[in-house]
Amino acid sequence: MDVTVTESQLKLVLHKLDAVRLELLRLRAILLPEEELSEKEKKELEEAGKEIAEGSSINLEELIKELG
Repeated sequence: MDVTVTESQLKLVLHKLDAVRLELLRLRAILLPEEELSEKEKKELEEAGKEIAEGSSINLEELIKELG
């Protein structure tokens, strides 16, 4: 069974999927309670943000070794 769609039809479907995804994110934000971060978690998150901004990275093998 072959199905052929035009470029405009594909764009319309992708647009609708984006709209559904956004609505799901909104619903999740409404329905799931937010947890308060501990001071340690806040500090770790801040440090991670700084590392990302600086372009720091770690390869997968190093991460696996670090986490055990």
